[in-house]
Amino acid sequence: MYPSQELIRLSHRKAALQRDIALGRARCAQAAARVARPLEWLDRVVAIWHRLPPMARFAAVPLGLLVRRLLFGRGKLLRTLARWGPPILGAAFAVGSAVRDRGGSKRRAGANGLRAAVR
Repeated sequence: MYPSQELIRLSHRKAALQRDIALGRARCAQAAARVARPLEWLDRVVAIWHRLPPMARFAAVPLGLLVRRLLFGRGKLLRTLARWGPPILGAAFAVGSAVRDRGGSKRRAGANGLRAAVR
């Protein structure tokens, strides 16, 4: 039927494919476990939330906001960035553009020694 050499080669190839498949399954299981960790945490939080009585849920939202304010302050950093970020970025881009334009005009010299604009 088949020569023995070919059968041996096919059996080796089959074993290699089975190893590759097993390795791929193990990697897939590890990736799925890594992805599922935050979902497990979220599931626990939702379960705890559902165990709370309805009146406690109403009290939990303002208490959470109060705790956030106590831990992180009133959010002055975000407000400051929103106020001063655009002018600072605009100034930085203007300075960068001016530096590029100034450096570009000095790159080439004409035949008579005068500097010619690149652009």
